[in-house]
Order: sequence, then structure tokens, then C-alpha cells
Amino acid sequence: MSQLMWLVSDGYNVTRRNLIKIKRVPELLIWILMSPIMFVLLFAYVFGGSIEGPGGVNYREFLIAGIFAQTVVFGATYTGASLAEDMQKGIIDRFRSLPMTRSAVVIGRTVSDVVYNVLSITIMALTGLLVGWRINTSFWEAAAGFGLLLLFSYAFSWVLASIGLVVPGPEVVNNASFMVIMPLTFISNAFVPSENLPTPLRIFAEWNPVSAVTQAARNLFGNVNPAAPVPDAWSMQHPELYTLIWVAVLLVIFVPLSVNLYKKVAKK
Repeated sequence: MSQLMWLVSDGYNVTRRNLIKIKRVPELLIWILMSPIMFVLLFAYVFGGSIEGPGGVNYREFLIAGIFAQTVVFGATYTGASLAEDMQKGIIDRFRSLPMTRSAVVIGRTVSDVVYNVLSITIMALTGLLVGWRINTSFWEAAAGFGLLLLFSYAFSWVLASIGLVVPGPEVVNNASFMVIMPLTFISNAFVPSENLPTPLRIFAEWNPVSAVTQAARNLFGNVNPAAPVPDAWSMQHPELYTLIWVAVLLVIFVPLSVNLYKKVAKK
């Protein structure tokens, strides 16, 4: 029990240290929040007039869940880049010299980035409301949609944390993650219906976890046509369950992997 209390206490202190950076470097937060606003406005006004939503759904309502999913996935890059930066600047060496739980550093990093994602989603939701997006379900269904997005972002941040602990610097994290995140977000149903894609890409999109969390959010926000045909893929028939399966898989694999990688780095 004492070890758990130390872990919670140390994790809280590392989380607090990461969040204090918002106050000391407010420009960082501003640029993090500007990106989702730019994407909402870009797709809503540049592409919104030429792309039709599936089943007669307004494209702007179809779009926002995809922007949510894209932003929380791209936001995980900050987790890996921050850990790589801490190693590059020697901050990890400082943590190593302190009497603290080793895994608290990685846990504190991923938890603090949930706060960044909460702020990003809040700004996106407000921007979406301004451009015509609406939530057509109950408060609790909408809350479940936002919660599922944040849960997926937290699980995905552990993937980037493991990358950040093995690369030489934050620039490498950005380049490496770009090669993974871009196909996941754009070969999905985030911006266009997956049935419009060529067959190989459509199959990939239907089983893509980004498509699942996007579809789950659309269902929970009421941004789908209830009269639309049922998708053929099981993943799209049960996107909420499929998203939770991916969350569990990512956490089971990458939480112990990231913690073990950090312990190896801290011993050097």
C-alpha cells in the first residue's frame, strides 16, 4: 500500500510540474490550441461546401468528431516529444537522483497531457458550435463521447511515450510519429465516409482504431443518420466496444513497455 501511495504522490508532483509549464510558457498552450481551431475552420469552410455527409447528414456535423479524433491522436506526439526533450536536457538525470518512484515520471507525463487534450477538445467543441455543429443526444451520451475520446488519447499517448524514450531527440519523435499518425487519421472515416474509399483502403479504414473512436463519437453525439444502412464491418457496428478493446490492448502493451524503457534510461 505504501508503494502505491508513493506512486500516486510522485505521479501527482510530476503532473503538477508539467502543468506549471503552461503558466510559464503560455505560448506553448496557444499554439497547441490554434491547431484544432485551424482544422475545424479549414475543413468546415474550404471543404464543407464540396463534400457531402453520408446519409444526408450535414458535413460539418459529420466532420467535428473526426477533428476531435485527429487532434487527440496528434496530441500524443507532445507526450513523446516532451519525454525526449527531458532526456536531451538532462532533466531525466535530475529525476534519477531524487528519491522517487521511477514510473511516476512517465505516468505524470501522460496524465498531464490529458489536461492538454481536455483544453483542446473544449476549444474545438466551442469552435464547432460556431460553425454549425450540434449535439443531438442527451448530456450523458455526449459526456460518454468526450470521455471515450479522452480515454483513447490517454492510451495512445503511451505509444508515443515509448517512442520518446528510445529516440535521441524531440525532432525525431515528430518525424517518426508523423509516419504512423498520418495514415491512421487520413485513411479513416474522419473526413470522408469510408465506403467512398477503394476496397483495400476501405477495409483498412473500417478496422482502423481512429475510425472506431470517430464513429463512436458520432453515434454518441447524434451526428449520424439513424436511417442509414448498418455497416458491414463488425468494428463499425460496435465502434464503442471496438474502441475500448483498442484502449485495453494499447495500455496492456505500452504501459509496462514505457515504464521498463524509462527504468533502463534512468539506470544509465
